[in-house]
Amino acid sequence: MNTLPELLSEHACFGGVQRFYQHASRAIGLPMKFSVFLPPQTMIEEAGGKVPALIYLAGLTCNEETFMTKAGAQRLAATLGLALIAPDTSPRGANLPGDTDSWDFGVGASFYLDATRAPWSLNYRMESYITAELLPLLTHTLPLNPGRIGIFGHSMGGHGALTLALRHAGLFKSVSAFAPVCAPSQCPWGRKAFTGYLGKDESIWAAHDATALMSGLHAAPYPGGILVDQGLADKFLIEQLHPQLFEAACAQAGQALQLRWHPGYDHSYYFIATFMADHLNHHARQLSE
Repeated sequence: MNTLPELLSEHACFGGVQRFYQHASRAIGLPMKFSVFLPPQTMIEEAGGKVPALIYLAGLTCNEETFMTKAGAQRLAATLGLALIAPDTSPRGANLPGDTDSWDFGVGASFYLDATRAPWSLNYRMESYITAELLPLLTHTLPLNPGRIGIFGHSMGGHGALTLALRHAGLFKSVSAFAPVCAPSQCPWGRKAFTGYLGKDESIWAAHDATALMSGLHAAPYPGGILVDQGLADKFLIEQLHPQLFEAACAQAGQALQLRWHPGYDHSYYFIATFMADHLNHHARQLSE
């Protein structure tokens, strides 16, 4: 299958350009959409054009447009010289039995892993897609620096950011998350997803659980620190997110973690937009080192 991206639309944005693409994915076996914001620094030929990039993983029910239209990230990213990448949250068009029956499993709910259980294992290969296909494709076809890639995300995407950062520490130089699902093996969303995608053997779930992954480490993979923001008015906090478990695992591993609690803030993009600048600056500092 041809993996070169097809440009669907582009829009001038803060001196740079906001683009939306589609391509035929070999890892997924279906067309996949993603969005990219290129800052003005990539438009200046004499500057060399290679800029650091952040990949953002969105949450349940979202798609490749959600972050770019709701998070308010492009203005500061343009100033900092950061490219932004947002893939879709799952394959679409597989038409598997039950893939649209619920909002927290199937379409829009990939949990950013490679499924091992049929029929999901054929197309639901988001970890391989992001790390082994999408990022190499973009660093070869766009003016992005492959040695300066960070990752962040929200909710299910926060889970994806933390787990992919821990599983591929050589690929990512920085990581942060908004209201992440920190211990999916211990919450209803995660247990439903892991059972469906990976099977009932809970011993293999730990490889995709940020708290379990961090608990197994004896050295800090991100010496510059991990940033996590959590709203105290988030209706999913108690049952689904469990940031305190990830905090304890980081302390045990010696991993610096800034876990910030915000009274009054919920799980929405109003919360994300409020603290977006802090996350972009967090990544910009580490990607400049």
